[in-house]
Amino acid sequence: MSVTASSEMGPRVVDDVSSGLDEAVSSPPAVEKIYRHRSAVRIAHWLNAICIPILVMSGFQIFNAHQALYWGDRSDRDRPVFSIQAMRAENGEVKGVTTIWGHAFETTGVLGVSSGSVRGFPSWATIPSGKWLAMGRQWHLFFAWIFVLNGVFFALYALVSRHIWRELFPRRTDLRGIGREVVNHLTFRHPRGEEAKHYNVLQKLAYTGVIFGLAPLIVLTGLTMSPAIDAAFPGLLSLVGGRQSARTIHFLACCGFIGFIAVHLLMVATTGLRNNVRSMITGWFQVRG
Repeated sequence: MSVTASSEMGPRVVDDVSSGLDEAVSSPPAVEKIYRHRSAVRIAHWLNAICIPILVMSGFQIFNAHQALYWGDRSDRDRPVFSIQAMRAENGEVKGVTTIWGHAFETTGVLGVSSGSVRGFPSWATIPSGKWLAMGRQWHLFFAWIFVLNGVFFALYALVSRHIWRELFPRRTDLRGIGREVVNHLTFRHPRGEEAKHYNVLQKLAYTGVIFGLAPLIVLTGLTMSPAIDAAFPGLLSLVGGRQSARTIHFLACCGFIGFIAVHLLMVATTGLRNNVRSMITGWFQVRG
């Protein structure tokens, strides 16, 4: 009887186990919703999303009025740190040439000469699109003050609410795993479960570096280029090494913002575009187990 019972029950037990495995495999992973972004964070984020592109494009318009950067207090036209020029070749063709620390590169079609027009940055990259320095400055200054006020608001909020200490500032344990996170990012291995509920160490370093490093630097150098600010605080020029140095540092900080945004958008797209955008609109973020 025992043999018969085992022979009768055996297939049933195997069937039950296999069906359970099939259900486990076929069933989707558990999804948990967490409130990730508070309203203050979301407001500051979307204001920056408006301000930064306008500041970059209007800044390019201002750069086009004098398409070279220098180091020091004066403009040495023979030794620019960076320049964009239109040069005529031996065959009479006009080409765009970009020079960085004395090394020249042909950039026709993008910088120097584009769409048959001679200009530093092309029309699609500037605000306004035409050559209009005065209007470019108005756009730049207006949105610069919105950017500054928004930054001050967010910095105060982050300190008072301890958002910087709880979510942004990297801890010693985070720094120990920086090598692993670099590999995960390069191989597009994205966190799941509990790890996805918090910023990883590379995110923390990037956000704190931009908020408390890059942003203050670009604001400081922008203020240093103002004659009125220099008259009130003459030590600022000495701090940055001169007016032309301030202009160069300001441009490099702008490039830093562009690089940060490019990587940020890439990570948003590859880690779940809809989920990330929805969380920055509503605050709620979905975490898959």
